[in-house]
Amino acid sequence: MHNIIITTCGNSVKIAKSLATKLKAKYSPLTISAFPDGDTYLKYNTNVKGKTVVIVQSFQPRPEMSLFDIVFATETAKDLGAKKVILVAPYLAYMRQDKRFHPGEAVSSRIMAKLLNNSVDKIITIDPHLHRYRSMKEVFTVPAKNLTANFLIADFVKKKYKNAVILGPDWESYQWAEAIAKHIGVESTVLEKTRYSSRHVTSKMVKPVELQGKTVVIVDDIISTGHTVAEAAKKAKAAGAKKIVAIGVHGLFVENAISKLKKAGVSEVVTTNCIEHKTNKIDVTGLLAEALKKEK
Repeated sequence: MHNIIITTCGNSVKIAKSLATKLKAKYSPLTISAFPDGDTYLKYNTNVKGKTVVIVQSFQPRPEMSLFDIVFATETAKDLGAKKVILVAPYLAYMRQDKRFHPGEAVSSRIMAKLLNNSVDKIITIDPHLHRYRSMKEVFTVPAKNLTANFLIADFVKKKYKNAVILGPDWESYQWAEAIAKHIGVESTVLEKTRYSSRHVTSKMVKPVELQGKTVVIVDDIISTGHTVAEAAKKAKAAGAKKIVAIGVHGLFVENAISKLKKAGVSEVVTTNCIEHKTNKIDVTGLLAEALKKEK
């Protein structure tokens, strides 16, 4: 695909390189640095005139700079004559603030979407946090393709774990837990949580499922502080689970999340490579490559 240039602002280098190989496209990373006063310096290192530029960038780490760099990169590509600019964001941040929870708050998902709507021609992402939004069309005016890692996770679970039960740690994770369980023909349930604060959460099983002697696979879209998954792990441990595995599509792992999960009884933590981390064991590159094959 000689008409496509694959680039990155620095957060998804491995995926970007792998995509370029799979698509037989040119990979050319951006040069991004800062002037002495802190102003951003950004430069393309290949001719993008008349080409489709694919910017591969997960919004982690430093989501605010990722968004800023993407806008700079997109506007620069268009100014240099690019035919089309596609953002491939395996992890799209800012989607969780989907309403004004308290007076005076910024609805950051809408601000992020407005900036991208004004700069990119298309967005491809994986399992964005759609809770109050039913679809990406509610915030994005440009085409926004929402891919899912469900089947990749399901295949991983089927191959790796015997006697598994899929557990969603909260109601929002039910769509992932149910889809994965159905794909591999095992039982699933979800915990209904009561949140007292960002760090104080309790939960109970909505549909009773036997966990005694089972491998309990806790699946969530985002593992951030790990509190929600840790609470689910404690429930599974108390119910007699033989082994507890935590799988996240997007592993943010802030505030010592990994050690928190281990203390709660999780023996293995697995993520997709949407965000680069040592727990990456599920590769989403093929999924993204298939979506990009349709582009010209």
